[in-house]
Amino acid sequence: MNKFFCAEESCQANEDPIGTGLNRQYYILIEFPTPWTSHPLDSRRITDKLQDLKSAIDEAECSLMLLFIYNSNYYKIGQTRLIIYYQTVGLTSGYSKKEYILSDINDAVPIIEKYIRNEPLEESSETNTQTRDFLVCTHGSHDKCCAKYGIPFYRQAVAILENLSLSHVRVWQSSHFGGHRFAPTMLNLPDGRYYARLDQQSFTDILTRTGDIQCLKNVYRGCGTLPWQVQILERELLLRYKWDWFDYCVQGRVIEQSDDESFNQVELTFTTSDGIVKQYRCNVVEDESKTLFLQGPCGYNKIRKFPQFVITKLVEIEKS
Repeated sequence: MNKFFCAEESCQANEDPIGTGLNRQYYILIEFPTPWTSHPLDSRRITDKLQDLKSAIDEAECSLMLLFIYNSNYYKIGQTRLIIYYQTVGLTSGYSKKEYILSDINDAVPIIEKYIRNEPLEESSETNTQTRDFLVCTHGSHDKCCAKYGIPFYRQAVAILENLSLSHVRVWQSSHFGGHRFAPTMLNLPDGRYYARLDQQSFTDILTRTGDIQCLKNVYRGCGTLPWQVQILERELLLRYKWDWFDYCVQGRVIEQSDDESFNQVELTFTTSDGIVKQYRCNVVEDESKTLFLQGPCGYNKIRKFPQFVITKLVEIEKS
């Protein structure tokens, strides 16, 4: 039996998870009970109509992510919950949401097709109460680390949420959204923030937005509304502005980069809760002294390079 686990290798090498949040315009969440196959749309009981979307979704994967979610406490037989988070243009504090309760899972197909084609949508069938959705990857058929570390953490997260009795907060099992070598890994929507190597204390801090913000230094993967290079600057500012940062609206861009992306000049603009606009600029540069060479994902037999990055020449730009 192969005893290699990529999450153990990454943790032992002290790999920095920042910059690994996937930058996506849409997240499409379909409530569907486990187990799931490696590609969720190949799972048993998936209808032909839904499976027919597989190629279109794969082609749109740079802008769209489809995830299966499940929590037995929320699931009702004969109903399918479809949740779509979508990014808006400009400064934003996260994603907007449409949520549907469908009597037939096939009813999700025309809705998803409209998102793939960027067509406008009618109002959803449920009042879109503002919620915080925490997705924990437990997709062991995709990578065994997500089962070994994700499933126990998911159970802990459900217990913590029940103990805190927070309203409008949900925790879900989720299919794969990248970063299995950082298991247990989590995606928070509507923030669009990804997390790595979570435990009970760090999850509680994120859930309640209290405690020592420095806990995020080693568990924060980045925000999906931003390019990966800008995510590295965003973490620096998050640690500086602490938990207030989560209420700020942000927008970032890459100004300049080398062909191999070892050098990147980036800029991030944000608005505080008081309406103050600030802007920072820096270089995000590969630190060759910290480069890691790891086997990578479970089942991958070749050594891969995992560059690590540092920030240089960080400055605040005076707004005219």
